[in-house]
Amino acid sequence: MAYGHYDAAGMAARRHRAIKILLAGGFGVGKTTLVGAVSEIKPLRTEEPLTARGARTDSIAGVERKTTTTVAMDFGRITLREDLVLYLFGTPGQERFWFMWDELALGALGAIVLADTRRLADCFPAIDYFERRDIPFIIALNCFEGARRYAADDVRIALDLDPDLPIVMCDARSKESAKEVLITLVEHVLSVADEPVSSSGI
Repeated sequence: MAYGHYDAAGMAARRHRAIKILLAGGFGVGKTTLVGAVSEIKPLRTEEPLTARGARTDSIAGVERKTTTTVAMDFGRITLREDLVLYLFGTPGQERFWFMWDELALGALGAIVLADTRRLADCFPAIDYFERRDIPFIIALNCFEGARRYAADDVRIALDLDPDLPIVMCDARSKESAKEVLITLVEHVLSVADEPVSSSGI
C-alpha cells in the first residue's frame, strides 16, 4: 500500500495566516495606547521624552499634557482566531518621522487611521498616504473624555470619504473596543479583496 507524504510544516502554514496591519494618525491620538491595550504580548515601544526643543518642532495643540513621543514605531500582536494572527505596527505621528512610513507599510494588507474629533485635520496625511498606495483602511474615532461626539456621516463629509468606507467609534484604552476595530478592518480588507474587477480595468 502506498502512503502519501505528510508535510506537517505545510499543514501548519495552511492553518495559520498572519496579517500585517498599520495604525496611523496624528500626534497624541492614542496609537500607542491602542496597541498596548489589545496586544497579547508585551508591546514594543519606541517612546522618548518630549523635550522643549521637540515641542517647538511638533504641534502639541490639544495634547499639551503629553510627555512622550513615538520616534520609530509601536508593535503588538493579537490572535483573532486560531488560524488568524494580526501583527500591529503603529506609525509615528509627527511629520519629522514620516519618512519611516514607507518601511513600515511594506507588506501591510490594511490600515487603521485613528482620529481625534477635536483635531480631525491631523489624520489627513494618513488618509492621503493610504489612498495613494491603495492600502485598504478604516477610520476609528477615539472617543476622548469631554470631546464632542459627531455622527459617522458628519465625519465622513468632513474627511471627504467614500460612502462605503467604515467609520467606527472606539476607546483606545479598552481591549474589547480595540479588538472590534481590528475585526472591522479585517472584514473591510476581505470585502475589498472580493470586489470584482471592472471591464475598464482589465
